[in-house]
Amino acid sequence: MRVGIAGGTGWLGFALGRRLLDDRIVAPSDLTILNRSGPRADYAGYRVGWAADPKDLVQRSDIIILSIRPETWRTFDLDASGKLVLSFMAGIDCADLARCKGRIVRAVPNAAAEIGASYSPWYAGPGITDADKSAVTRILSSVGTSDELEDEKQVDVMTALPGSGAAYPALMAVAMFEYAKSQDVPPDIAWRAAEGAICGGAALLSGRISNAPALLAAYHDYRGTTAAGLCAAQESGFDASITNALSAATRKARDMSFRNQSDD
Repeated sequence: MRVGIAGGTGWLGFALGRRLLDDRIVAPSDLTILNRSGPRADYAGYRVGWAADPKDLVQRSDIIILSIRPETWRTFDLDASGKLVLSFMAGIDCADLARCKGRIVRAVPNAAAEIGASYSPWYAGPGITDADKSAVTRILSSVGTSDELEDEKQVDVMTALPGSGAAYPALMAVAMFEYAKSQDVPPDIAWRAAEGAICGGAALLSGRISNAPALLAAYHDYRGTTAAGLCAAQESGFDASITNALSAATRKARDMSFRNQSDD
């Protein structure tokens, strides 16, 4: 399949393009990149095509991937009539995307795409065929796993949740580091301690995340130091803070729709 990536040298567009090539899902001659800075001598070690503008990108591609910033979409002149358009833009819904005249799928990859570990839920707009869905699944498989969503409203929730990538673990890591440092732990050791808690501890849930409630119950039942910490966190509103954070991020995604913005 011939794939064109608008924003193909940005962090997400490049991660996808590189993995599509490395996994031989797309041949270098069938990948076209559009960016603002212009062509490069090579693309992750491959010789790919470079589009001069959106019209050129469409002519060279069967599938158009939009890995551009949402604010760029307002002036992005794309006519993809009859072609599959896979959008990674937060907050830009199918109604907004309809002006490109393509068949629309919205997906939510995250930063883990760089290591092939992104969870990328997606929603199929009107007119999407089974062949389109197979193509989307194959493309997203290069950067991790995916699921089809039943309702477009769920895309904004996914933007807030898996779309946040490492943001919330990073927030916890900084808080843990600052606590250890305040207790006179040397900074390098404090960072390693936070990494052990955030990265090492989370590995216990990899592939079995639904066991999280049982794991918490086990810690509480043990009534040890971690149980004391968990109780203090919950009494201080930890659960509510996470809920509030995700709710705020979801609202932000919904408010980003151009249909909800004034023209000025």
